[in-house]
Amino acid sequence: MPFAHDMVYSLATLIDLINTSPSVGGEEGLGDLRALGEFVERQQVSNVGRLRAADLTEVRALRESFHRVIVAPDRATVIIRLNTLLGGTRITPTLAEHDGHPLHIHYFAPGASLAERLSADLGVALAHLLVEDEWERLRSCSAPDCDHFFLDESRNRSRVYCDSRTCGNRMHVAAYRARRRA
Repeated sequence: MPFAHDMVYSLATLIDLINTSPSVGGEEGLGDLRALGEFVERQQVSNVGRLRAADLTEVRALRESFHRVIVAPDRATVIIRLNTLLGGTRITPTLAEHDGHPLHIHYFAPGASLAERLSADLGVALAHLLVEDEWERLRSCSAPDCDHFFLDESRNRSRVYCDSRTCGNRMHVAAYRARRRA
């Protein structure tokens, strides 16, 4: 995939955030502050500080805004929804090197809340995905009982399952058993 580390990292964070939505998996993945803290830790969001109830509410609302962007029915709607999301974000590009990561760009303004940070960094990553004409790499899982999203980083854009060890393996075993019965 032709993207820099920070772009891939931001898109992976976006996918993880969206997949916590009850709209996607059926369960609320950000049920409380502890779950939000686990998300922040899992995605290595640095210098967040103490999380508050307002952070949870804001991040959940942002998650649903991002979900509406990626399920938009066409490119024009994606652009409108993403521009609306980005328009409400204070963006201040800053070069950063921290936590062992190579030099990268943060787009959030100094003193931004967790939701503002995610909105800026993840929104800009989505914008780059669209501008680079790589939007089709953002997909939903092809397994019939899975609604999760994933980023297809394969060279030939051939990935169809969110996780080859779970959904992919389950679907391959089902196809094998169906062939054996036939």
